[in-house]
Amino acid sequence: YTSLFRSGGSRLMYSLFRGLGVQAALRKEAVPFAAAFLIAEMFYKWKSFTLECIGFLITWMVLSYIQSLFLRNED
Repeated sequence: YTSLFRSGGSRLMYSLFRGLGVQAALRKEAVPFAAAFLIAEMFYKWKSFTLECIGFLITWMVLSYIQSLFLRNED
């Protein structure tokens, strides 16, 4: 993950797909994405699309990081 963060914000997702491949990237991020989406949908009622979107993205990033800590040996 650290090499992806160093590549720059605009190239982060591109680096993820290029480094892992589309199918592997989707497999790796599916669970944190779905969990973040459900959390945002159920709990983030800030009446501002921007705030809810930022909350969703931060939640996804945190859940993805937590997942990477538990699945470190599989990469």
